[in-house]
Amino acid sequence: MRSPQLMDRSTSRLVVVDMQEKLLPVVERHSEILRRTLQLVRAAQILDVPTTATEQYPRGLGGTVAELAEAIPNRPEKLQFSAAECLDGTSETILSEARHQIVLAGIETHVCVLQTALDLSSKGFNVFVVADAVGSRTAEDKSIALKRISDEGIQVVSTEMVLFEWCEVAGTDEFKQISKLVTNRD
Repeated sequence: MRSPQLMDRSTSRLVVVDMQEKLLPVVERHSEILRRTLQLVRAAQILDVPTTATEQYPRGLGGTVAELAEAIPNRPEKLQFSAAECLDGTSETILSEARHQIVLAGIETHVCVLQTALDLSSKGFNVFVVADAVGSRTAEDKSIALKRISDEGIQVVSTEMVLFEWCEVAGTDEFKQISKLVTNRD
C-alpha cells in the first residue's frame, strides 16, 4: 500500500497559475520554469491527470503562453490573486473530492501561487508546490514564498518527484514516455 503522502495520479489535478504572455518574460529563469511546466503538462496528458491553467486579468497581462495554451483548453480567468475561488466557481467541479491533491506550477510564487496554495490548503486539499516550475521576478521573493509555503505545512516538491510519483512503477509504456520527458527526448 502506498503512502498517502505520495502524489497519486488518480487523485491529483495539475493547476498552472498565470503563465501569461506579458508576465512570464519578466520572471527570473522563465525559460526553465516554462520547460518544467511543459514537462508537468505532458506527463499529466500521458497519465490522464486533469489540468487547468488560470489567467490573471488577461486583458492586461495577455493570455496563457502559446506552448501551454495549446495543451490546456481549460483556462478560467480571474481578478483575485488566489486561484482557489476561480477554480471553485467553474461550471465543472474542478475541485472535486475525487481530486484532493492539487499540484501547483506557475507564477508568481510570492503572490498568486502562494495565495492559491494557502487557500486550497485551508479548504482541505493536499497541495504540492513544484519548486522548479514556479517563479517570481526576484530569487528572493521566490525563496521567501517557498519557505512560507513549507512552514504552513504545504509540500514543496520538484518536477521529477511529481512525474515519478504519478508514474509509480517502471517497465510500462507510460514510464518510458515519462523517462523521455525527463531526459529531454520528448
